[in-house]
Amino acid sequence: MNGGRLLVAMLALAAFAAGLPSARAADPQKVLRIVFNAAETGFDPVRVSDNYSNIVNGAIFEPLLTYDYLARPAKLVPQTAESMPEVTDGGRTYTFRIRKGIMFTPDPAFKGKPRELTADDYVYTIKRFVDPKNRSPWAFMFEGRIEGIDEHVEAAKRSGKFDYSAQIAGLQAPDRHTLRIRLKEPNYVFLYTLAHTPIAAMAREVVEAYGDDLAAHPVGTGPYKLKEWKRSSKIVLEANPDYRGFTWDFKPEPGSAWDERVVAQMKGKKMPQIGRVEISVIEEEQSRWLAFQNGELDYVNVPGTFRSQVFDADRKLLPQWREKGVTTFNQIEPDVVYTFFNFRDPVVGGFAKEKIALRRAIIMAYDLDEEIRVIRRGQAVRAIMPIPVGAVGHDPNWKPLNNYDPALANKLLDRFGYRKGPDGYRSLPDGKPLVLRYSTGPTTFDRESNELWKKSMDAIGVRIEFQQGKFADHLKAAKVCQLMMWGSSWLADYPDGENFLQLLYGPNTGQSNNGCYESKAFDAFYEKMLKLPDSPERNRLFLEMTRQIEVDGAWVIGVSRERNQLIWPWVKGYKKHPILHSDFIYLDVEPRKP
Repeated sequence: MNGGRLLVAMLALAAFAAGLPSARAADPQKVLRIVFNAAETGFDPVRVSDNYSNIVNGAIFEPLLTYDYLARPAKLVPQTAESMPEVTDGGRTYTFRIRKGIMFTPDPAFKGKPRELTADDYVYTIKRFVDPKNRSPWAFMFEGRIEGIDEHVEAAKRSGKFDYSAQIAGLQAPDRHTLRIRLKEPNYVFLYTLAHTPIAAMAREVVEAYGDDLAAHPVGTGPYKLKEWKRSSKIVLEANPDYRGFTWDFKPEPGSAWDERVVAQMKGKKMPQIGRVEISVIEEEQSRWLAFQNGELDYVNVPGTFRSQVFDADRKLLPQWREKGVTTFNQIEPDVVYTFFNFRDPVVGGFAKEKIALRRAIIMAYDLDEEIRVIRRGQAVRAIMPIPVGAVGHDPNWKPLNNYDPALANKLLDRFGYRKGPDGYRSLPDGKPLVLRYSTGPTTFDRESNELWKKSMDAIGVRIEFQQGKFADHLKAAKVCQLMMWGSSWLADYPDGENFLQLLYGPNTGQSNNGCYESKAFDAFYEKMLKLPDSPERNRLFLEMTRQIEVDGAWVIGVSRERNQLIWPWVKGYKKHPILHSDFIYLDVEPRKP
């Protein structure tokens, strides 16, 4: 046995002696088959923001903190940190102790040597987020917040190169296993930031070894590693044999029969149990549904089109599914589906009164009730504000301003000079053609949605065209403010309204603010909110921001989706977490029944 192997063996023995189970509990014969509704974009956490890529990243990489699998509301717990951090200096300084003996998955970038996770890996990774070259959609989580970091960002913009060796006052590793982060001022959601899936440690050797091909070579410390990747088609994950493992020991919520069953199925198991996860990308609802019926997928969110084949009129599972042992998990997702307007677009953008009138007329003309009833087959609820149910700042008594009212929308357009021509369609106030260009995808859902948009716009005499493309291409164009309108969604990264309203914060344009909305009034409310703890004053500011985007017509605020997950009986331990999305880390599978 060479020296490297001897060291790995010694570390594994030390972990066992410390009571940490080994990931060798994962059985290579246990295979879980799941589906993505849209394609991933890549596996460099710093550069991707789509949920599908981050489901994979959440199984490969590890942040300092994570969430208790069963606790509701969501509860932060340590992951690579030994414990929750020491918070001092009036809430400005966070000190973490990194658990010793956590190893990166072996990779050629390490040149045959075992590689332990250290505090410097988190320092390096946070620097990658703010390196202008990376154009990270998550840079806003650190820019303007960590002491001294903005000066290094500005220096990199001037020189064209970020200095990774330079010391940053608020980002230090005093020793190998201590990380200290000092903020410019208290930020009461910063711990949520550090539990966010992309904010996970990466090794500098790997980043430098793979360069522009890094997204295809994810190397982390988590329970899985990337085995196979056929872009936009298939992803295969394999249990990481060098992962330290954990024992499944989560507590049920009082009175939850579902939790009690999950605990009975899983308690005491060494995790992960599943040796291989096969992820198929299937965009069409019918194809996903057939794959589940044929046993080719182990669980699936019921497509709205096929709801009547699953539930009766009382929303109960039909007998044929119960007889097969299938169960269903239901919840309203902590998400918001919306359509944004590009505020830099010459047709729909800007803050001139006639532009605001146009956007608000479009919002009032869109028949959201028909979307819920016809397109989503009742599997959604209206989102009355940009902060969904379950997130801090949601107000169930909020009264939206731009309600469905095509008659009022027509009057608004008439008043601001959008005149109808002989063909019934309106022109811009200057007489030029008024044409909306809505970015869309290729699926049946997209086609039905386009039909509803056309019907809604025809009701107010506004011509709309649809520009079909791939999700990844649309996302790339949105980051540089090149889409006029696009339907999007945001699923909670953490259960706080700030996570949703940051999508509209002006300085986040080019990162998470795809509508390029830059309102001085909104930004002032947002910046004041950041400085406040959970309080009535902070909640008031959430409402001020909500009203501001309604007045400006920044979004067509749509729905929060209902999840009706069908689960075959051989899948054990399933409970959809509102924040964590790499569910399979916590699951087991038994032999499939014929």
